[in-house]
Amino acid sequence: MDVALDKSVELLDGLSKGGSGVPELSWYNVAIASLFIFINMFISRILGLKLEKSLLTSSLRCVIQLTIMGKVLQDVFKAKNPLIVMLMTFVLIFLSSFETVYNKSRWSFNGMFPTVLVTTFFVTLFIGIIGTRYAINDSPFWLPELFIPTIGLLLGITAGGMAVGLSTCLTKVGEQSEQIETYLSFGATRWEAGRIVAKEAIRLALLPTINQMSVIGLITIPGAMTGQILGGAPIMNAVRYQQIITFMVSATTSLGVVFVVFSCVNHLIDSKHRLRAERVHKYKPNPLIDFKNMFISSWKRLSKKKEKHWAENDDEIRPLLSH
Repeated sequence: MDVALDKSVELLDGLSKGGSGVPELSWYNVAIASLFIFINMFISRILGLKLEKSLLTSSLRCVIQLTIMGKVLQDVFKAKNPLIVMLMTFVLIFLSSFETVYNKSRWSFNGMFPTVLVTTFFVTLFIGIIGTRYAINDSPFWLPELFIPTIGLLLGITAGGMAVGLSTCLTKVGEQSEQIETYLSFGATRWEAGRIVAKEAIRLALLPTINQMSVIGLITIPGAMTGQILGGAPIMNAVRYQQIITFMVSATTSLGVVFVVFSCVNHLIDSKHRLRAERVHKYKPNPLIDFKNMFISSWKRLSKKKEKHWAENDDEIRPLLSH
């Protein structure tokens, strides 16, 4: 009892002095915690869920990815170079977009990855830079100790929201294709016909963020606040940081979901107001196939431009030859 009391006093003293509240951890501690995964495997085995392989793979990915991330962040934090920070940010955005399209989506359409990548890039940087500079009041905004973790928090929630929005949109287009075609046949524009699908997809994608805001601090202590407290920050400062991050996440998710859902509707209902259900691929997207299609599409566009240019030159030369 006395030992536990002494430990608590030491911990509180460390926090009050700005120190870290986390004890020194080793790989031995990680190994002990990894044993908890066997609880999940046991449940999966008993219920016949067949998730043992996925659990093992995800656990290994968690350890490897976080270890690599930690090594990289150590060097980035030491360098304090804005170019390196922006490069690290772009890598995080690229990997987040890749995860959203190729690991979280069962249905797809051509150009889905570029759409998600561009949307994630602009939305995350827009909210991240403004929020870090003016809401968190960090100057310059790119200081890696705060900017990179903030971008990581935004990407974690936004990727899930966009995945739900895209999946719902693609599924609803298949389920409600007759209803959409009926609207189009009566003269509705593609936005009027696709509004029902878009509204439902956006609503479902934003519900988790709204629910999280409603229970935060009442039922759960969120990760950003926990990290600040363990890092030795004052409690109320950690509370305000979490509030700022929550509002930034909400805005980023909303903008990202709206952009990708409307891009999806724009792709599936063409400019002539025709439903193009054949553009929906009812299989998990493959990066190799997508990059191949992007290359072929770009090559065809380039060839058409060259043919058009040659045809215009022939039209200009032909009258001269006739003389």
